[in-house]
Amino acid sequence: MDLEPITARQRQLLLLLLDRPEGMTAAEIASEIGVSVRTVHRELEAIEEHLQSAEVLLHKKSGTGIRLESRAPGAEASLKARLIAGKPADYSGEERKILLLCALLEAEEPIKLFALAHSLKVTVPTISNDLDEVEPWMKRFGLSLIRRRGYGVEIEGTESGKRWAICRLADEHVDYSDLVGDGYEDYSHPAIARLLSMIDKPVLLDVERALWDMGWSWTESLTEEAYTRMLIALSVALSRIRQGRPIESIRPEDAGSAKAMLADARSFAVRLEETLNLKLTDAEMVYIAKLFDDAGEMSEIMELAHSDVEMVEIAHRLTEAVAKRTGVDFQEDRTLRAGLVEHLGAAMKRLREGARIRNPLLSPIRKDYEELFGIVRQAVDEIRNGLDVPDEEIGFLVMHFGASIERLNQPEQPVRAILVCSSGLSSSRLLGTRLRKEMPQIEVLGNASWYEAARMPEEQYDLIISTIDLPLPKDKYIRLSPLLTAEDKERLLQFIQRAAAKPAGGSGGAAAAHQDERKAASFERLRMQAALMNEIVALLDGFHVYRLDNAPEDLEGTLTDALSRMHGLGAVHDPGSVVNRLLERERMGTQLIPETTLALFHTRSRQVARPSITLFRLAEPVPLDGGAEADVILLMLAPKQLPKESLEVLSEISAMLLGSELIELMQRGGEEEIRSFLAEELQHFSNHRP
Repeated sequence: MDLEPITARQRQLLLLLLDRPEGMTAAEIASEIGVSVRTVHRELEAIEEHLQSAEVLLHKKSGTGIRLESRAPGAEASLKARLIAGKPADYSGEERKILLLCALLEAEEPIKLFALAHSLKVTVPTISNDLDEVEPWMKRFGLSLIRRRGYGVEIEGTESGKRWAICRLADEHVDYSDLVGDGYEDYSHPAIARLLSMIDKPVLLDVERALWDMGWSWTESLTEEAYTRMLIALSVALSRIRQGRPIESIRPEDAGSAKAMLADARSFAVRLEETLNLKLTDAEMVYIAKLFDDAGEMSEIMELAHSDVEMVEIAHRLTEAVAKRTGVDFQEDRTLRAGLVEHLGAAMKRLREGARIRNPLLSPIRKDYEELFGIVRQAVDEIRNGLDVPDEEIGFLVMHFGASIERLNQPEQPVRAILVCSSGLSSSRLLGTRLRKEMPQIEVLGNASWYEAARMPEEQYDLIISTIDLPLPKDKYIRLSPLLTAEDKERLLQFIQRAAAKPAGGSGGAAAAHQDERKAASFERLRMQAALMNEIVALLDGFHVYRLDNAPEDLEGTLTDALSRMHGLGAVHDPGSVVNRLLERERMGTQLIPETTLALFHTRSRQVARPSITLFRLAEPVPLDGGAEADVILLMLAPKQLPKESLEVLSEISAMLLGSELIELMQRGGEEEIRSFLAEELQHFSNHRP
């Protein structure tokens, strides 16, 4: 085994495992060596390949934890002797490559190989090998690695490509909580520290405050992931401008779909110039407009997961499989279904791309939900679609089902709380349901992102509960584990007692104000219910069934004919643009409902005038991805700016398509028959909406 890339921490971790032949959990290892569970998994991944060359395997298994296994007699003893005798390197292979990329992306001139080797404390051949490995990664951003003898090494490419590469490095290696917490959990990790310095957290927080000051409604509609990525991209851009790295010339007429965001970008640039005391060029304003537009597009893609046939179908099959094994009626829990569909969209992308999956709560999840963990694992293995699903991902799914189980028999609560978490809605939903079950004093108003929580008027809540550190005063929130430990409950009880004591010390004015707020909240719920019903009625009023005399074997022509009909009804502005978006979605994966000849084509676009659902029965079947054919197309269209209520209705209709009754009606039923069925089901959805 080559010991050169083994760091002191990795050496400590291996020696610990060698001394524990029975194995340890990642949480136990983290506790022993004083790091996070996330760091343990990262270090294990970095050294696993080197262990194979030492005839030792890293064995990871549900229930038994992590242990080392010899492939040859005496291999573990030999490894231990070499670790004790060897001198650890300063950086692991992964750390070294991140630091290498950071150095090259920040360099203003070529860097000598010797200088890189010296700074990273390895040999010149090791640096040359690292450069070979990172070169394909850089090409993804239009960047080239220039290496000449006597000249050194540099990255050649556009400034936008370099900014994109820095943002991707941050996305792949920096944890969400590092950006919004009081400190950096892994600041001792040199590669993460370097990336955080390139993002420039103080600038990021200035950007955040400037965005809040703008008061735009569109930023509030972004998903948390899209919003955070936009913040990072803006912060990286501003840091590069301060370093004298301006963006290449981009004309406003070349902004493409981002033209609509140019006015917002210019006003935002003025605010940034005042805040940060710098000058932004017209090209930078176009670049900011593109970042705004990209964030909106990303949010659309993530929101469309709610009506994505594949994700809804996987969620449905998973829910049925777990319900069959537990006897719990999960199918009636719409919150579970919405959470699973949202989670599965990102999870499937991670699994297909082979991305690293981190779940720092895996060990306590296994402990608290041992039986459920095994059940979810069995269910996933049945329907995994050829994907290898690690325990870390199973842990996230268990949190969704655990939250669903604990949503039963929820009492009404007097202390109003909003929840903020870092790892998606699953952990905040789990914490929320445990609070409802174990602490009846808490009324969980809902989940919020950290930036929404910071902006929310204080009179709308009594308590912010977070699973991470927040950029807020410590007296404004409480940080808890999603699993709600005994210590957490004690701290919450103390807070509730303090909160309950406040009205008693004064007149009845505070209590009266609190009661008024609750009445206002009831009215707001009623208003939202009315808005939902209005969306349902509008969609059903516009529902129609048409016979389309299409040409055989021509999907594009068939969609063009269908969109022309929609254009004539005033539902679409530019039929050609919408057809292109629908074809692109089909190329990404078939839109066919499983085991039917019905295809659901859906998209959101500025070229769509209003939400609509329209059924087209075809004279000739059309070919779809994977060799399948469709003879019925359900067209589900929505404008780019879509009310939340409308999105909920469209998502619910997508979920209904997994039921045999609606599929049968879509294929053979009459227009009024289908409309009546949808009306009955959607009324039930509205009445039982969480």
